[in-house]
Amino acid sequence: MATYVIGDIHNSLKKFDEMIKLILPTTQDQIILLGDIFDRGGAEPEPVGVYFRICGLNTNVKWIRGNHDYLLAKYIYTYYGTAPKKRSSVQPYRYNSFDLMKDRLTETDMLNLADQIMALPLQIEIDIGSEKYLLAHAMTIDPMHGEQEETMYLEGSTEMQKYWQYGIKGYVSLIGNHDSGYQCNNPYGSYLDDKLNSIWMNELGNIYMMDCGCGLPNGRLAGICLETRERFYS
Repeated sequence: MATYVIGDIHNSLKKFDEMIKLILPTTQDQIILLGDIFDRGGAEPEPVGVYFRICGLNTNVKWIRGNHDYLLAKYIYTYYGTAPKKRSSVQPYRYNSFDLMKDRLTETDMLNLADQIMALPLQIEIDIGSEKYLLAHAMTIDPMHGEQEETMYLEGSTEMQKYWQYGIKGYVSLIGNHDSGYQCNNPYGSYLDDKLNSIWMNELGNIYMMDCGCGLPNGRLAGICLETRERFYS
């Protein structure tokens, strides 16, 4: 069995399909999505397509809640919680996902999606061999400290520079949210492949930044196999 971790997808069905073809998961494998499935997507955003593709994968899929997923779910509750005659007064969703999905999914489907998003874990802890892993969208938290505020997992904290440098002792953390391109001047780590839009790892080797700008111009979707540390890009 192999465990594949995939970074922020951001409505990019084409890149997600390419990633699945690259890793070729079996029914025994596990895929962990680091969140931000929705919003953006470049010239061809496909939030419904990405969602259906995830649901249709014939393997064990775990999806961590990202801040964009959370924003979409909250907006769905707001919109459909407003009387139909008053919905025109609801401020438009700040990204593209809601309008693209509303035209293809029923109200019940949209609300079920929101429920699914809000039930997603904020952090996953797994052991592979002798290595302990923590996976969250923006920032992992030492399990010994107990569960923290949701915003820390979804968006990080004011201590991100220190976190990126030192990570969490005893664990390897894999995160998304922040485009790895932001680390171009960070002296405490390096890109594992191409500069700017590849996975960034800190000097201690216990932080992997998996958001490589998918959904933005020139961005890529990143994946990694935890057992072999083989990396994939689409």
